[in-house]
Amino acid sequence: MLNVGQITEGFVLDHIKAGNSMTIYHDLGLDKLDCTVAIIKNARSNKMGKKDILKVECDIDTLNLDILGFIDHNITVNIIQNGEIVDKKKLKLPPEIVNVIQCKNPRCITSIEHGLDQIFVLTDEEREIYRCKYCEGKYKKYK
Repeated sequence: MLNVGQITEGFVLDHIKAGNSMTIYHDLGLDKLDCTVAIIKNARSNKMGKKDILKVECDIDTLNLDILGFIDHNITVNIIQNGEIVDKKKLKLPPEIVNVIQCKNPRCITSIEHGLDQIFVLTDEEREIYRCKYCEGKYKKYK
């Protein structure tokens, strides 16, 4: 039995699709923070078969729920304070994401104006399709 210690303040990301924890670790910028992180890969799950879990001990304001919701809105976020779960957040696809993905259209203004924010708007929630705010170039998430 694997035993990973309790955290005092931070968050636990649960129900991560098996094998995706390292991608989420990098996408959230956790590799650049000075905090304690436990990565549990391929844990047994009644609901999912296998899952990954991230336990992060740091200020809870460091987590960007929009980026996390974009990456995988099926993840459960448990907020920890004083060693106890004080809140559970179910994620959803954000209506707009800024500077997370880049437009691939070479004619888009964001390809020419390098200081311009990369803004994508959710246009089809069911199929998880985002479009560039400037040129309407399509970005479809691949599951």
